[in-house]
Amino acid sequence: MDEVKIYAPGTVANVGCGFDIMGFALENPGDILVIRKKEETGITIINSTPDCPKLPLDPEKNVSGRAVRFMLEHLHSTQGFEIEFKQKVMPGSGIGSSAASSAGAVYGANLLLGEPLTRKELVQFAMEGERLASGSAHADNVAPALMGGFVLIRSYQPLDIIELSYPEELYYAVIHPQIEVRTEDARKICPTAIPLRDAITQWANTAGLVAGLAAKDYELIGRSLQDVVIEPVRSILIPAFAEVKAAALAAGCLGCSISGSGPSIFTLNKDIETAKRVAEAMKEEFAKLGIDSHTHVGKINKEGVRVLK
Repeated sequence: MDEVKIYAPGTVANVGCGFDIMGFALENPGDILVIRKKEETGITIINSTPDCPKLPLDPEKNVSGRAVRFMLEHLHSTQGFEIEFKQKVMPGSGIGSSAASSAGAVYGANLLLGEPLTRKELVQFAMEGERLASGSAHADNVAPALMGGFVLIRSYQPLDIIELSYPEELYYAVIHPQIEVRTEDARKICPTAIPLRDAITQWANTAGLVAGLAAKDYELIGRSLQDVVIEPVRSILIPAFAEVKAAALAAGCLGCSISGSGPSIFTLNKDIETAKRVAEAMKEEFAKLGIDSHTHVGKINKEGVRVLK
């Protein structure tokens, strides 16, 4: 096999209280990439996307090129690759744009090399794409993009990724207001020290969310989707965040918070009807400010990155 077409899903990271340690995969949107072997060494980036013209073509400035290079160095491989982007999660959206590119590229290249690495082993190389994008090699986007489902990063040194159980009928609604928040900028305003009282609250909510997911206890999931550390700071970058969140809760979602570094906002919901109603309520709030937005509704993506026929 010399060529493979890949779908790499967008993701929601942090999931409220789980900053840098929790994330889940979306059914949509996602990246579509074609990975090809080439005779000469090195990595070539081709941008064929209709709506992402600024995609870097220098493989050292493109997250997919960077991630694949680290993987090839680990494998002591001189195989060259061409990475063509056909569809792209919008950069700066807060739904894992750089993670989708990094995860899709290493997954496709690994397939063409005969699968010497598992999906979980690929995470460490996809994280290098995240380091390039944001200055931090976090895994809460790339791990669910590669592995699917809902994941917890228990440790970074060493990397320890836990696949969490969750209710089958758990639906997300994500809204992406058409503004950009750069991950690197959003990370700069995060607090470097927090009061012990807030830390205790955050730990309790994180544990409660994991327990609620495992027990399929929707009320516990909702009570635990509270972020007292990052959301209060990052929400100032999102116009009308408080109003949008209030509208989502009033429409019946279990909980609501910032997706990744924003500006996208996510909710978790008991059923598809609620998810659709919540998405519309959030959209109406942004419309009051004249801000266009895109909504995405679906189940958590169990499969993660996959081959397209």
